[in-house]
Amino acid sequence: MQSGTNIKNIMTFIKRFKNTITGIMGLLMYTGCMAALFLLLGVENPQILGLSRTSIMMAAAFALAGLLLVRTYGGYNVGVRKPKVIITSLSIALALTDILTYLVLIIMNTNDENGRRIEFLSVGFLILAFVVQIVLITAFTYAGTAFYFAVNPAEKTLIITGEAGEQERIRQAIALFHRRYMILGTAAADDEGLEDKIREAGSVFFYDVPRIRLHELTAVCYRYKKSVYINPDIEDILLHSGREQFFSDLPFYHSEAYRMTFEQRVIKRLGDILIPIIGLILTSPLLLAAAIAIKKEDGGKVFFRQERATIGGRVFSIIKFRTMRENADDTSVTKDDDRITRTGKWLRRYRIDELPQLINVLLGDMSLVGPRPEMMKNVEEYTADLPEFRYRLRMKAGLTGYAQVMGKYNTTSRDKLILDLMYIENFSIANDIRIILQTVTVFFKAEESTEAFDE
Repeated sequence: MQSGTNIKNIMTFIKRFKNTITGIMGLLMYTGCMAALFLLLGVENPQILGLSRTSIMMAAAFALAGLLLVRTYGGYNVGVRKPKVIITSLSIALALTDILTYLVLIIMNTNDENGRRIEFLSVGFLILAFVVQIVLITAFTYAGTAFYFAVNPAEKTLIITGEAGEQERIRQAIALFHRRYMILGTAAADDEGLEDKIREAGSVFFYDVPRIRLHELTAVCYRYKKSVYINPDIEDILLHSGREQFFSDLPFYHSEAYRMTFEQRVIKRLGDILIPIIGLILTSPLLLAAAIAIKKEDGGKVFFRQERATIGGRVFSIIKFRTMRENADDTSVTKDDDRITRTGKWLRRYRIDELPQLINVLLGDMSLVGPRPEMMKNVEEYTADLPEFRYRLRMKAGLTGYAQVMGKYNTTSRDKLILDLMYIENFSIANDIRIILQTVTVFFKAEESTEAFDE
């Protein structure tokens, strides 16, 4: 009896400090990764194993760059994201951190003793350190995930949608996180007996629920202390990007009308010139290989041009590698689309077909980051169904952005709009840099991100 009571007390203690314990696990993982880099690079650079100017500069670089990059890629958020996503994100963050730290070592080693020569030493140990880091990241991620779900049983979840036709799609999306959410059922916003269903649930998802009804149901959730997930609308995005402001005893949220400053425009344009030039140079072997493969398969044109809409509704001709048969119907891709060539399947899978758009960015038709440039036919159809879709044209179309990184090829027009408006209303140069860095993760979920429309 006493033993059972002790176990219960221990579990209560663990649950109370679960966030602290998870944080400590993340810190241990990060410290282990740093130790692996220093110990292995220290084989040929013993000065970094003790207290020296080089070791201090490297430690500062690793800590600062690592914290910024790990945060950019989502951090050690076990339980919230899938283990494979966390491992991929943290691996990219640590790889970039290792490179920056290694460059500091090279700079510090360029001194009078070696004749001021730049020498790239210990590359093999750098690669080995990264392999060890991946092992540490994998082990701590799966251990942290196991701990999280050991103390956090799946939440009883209710899904409420504005239209009954949306229920299965939303259920499938949330069911991917079945260890975190146990779906009790789905319901339409106008169903009867929703209050009783909400009382049984631990969390409630709302998707595209009419505003008045949403207000009523969220009040019920607040009354019974239920966690709430709301798919945002335009006014929600304005509130999220706003700041608190008080007029005497009257509270308001103030959201300024979007205006890019002169300095922001200059910096953004400079980035749109410099990065595409570097990108085209670095990827030139890949571009050449893709062009040869396309030409060899059917002898047709290498590039494909199509009219797209950008800022203010201006139309431009986008440049992509051709992935379909020549003279194929100009419509969106569907599952098992027989118009796509064998080479085209690989180019689309890894987004290689979009690399020529760097030319559009360089010419000023597009920006590196911005709303997704839609086909003119889609713009007309989406705007007829959803008039707010035209708000995406307040900013220059982008090669990457929230819709490209977070969404899929077949993401609904409404959700594409929300993703793009989130970017526009929260625009900053820092956010652009973060999105560019996050774009790398798209290549590791190629099949998911390029998922096509149903017929």
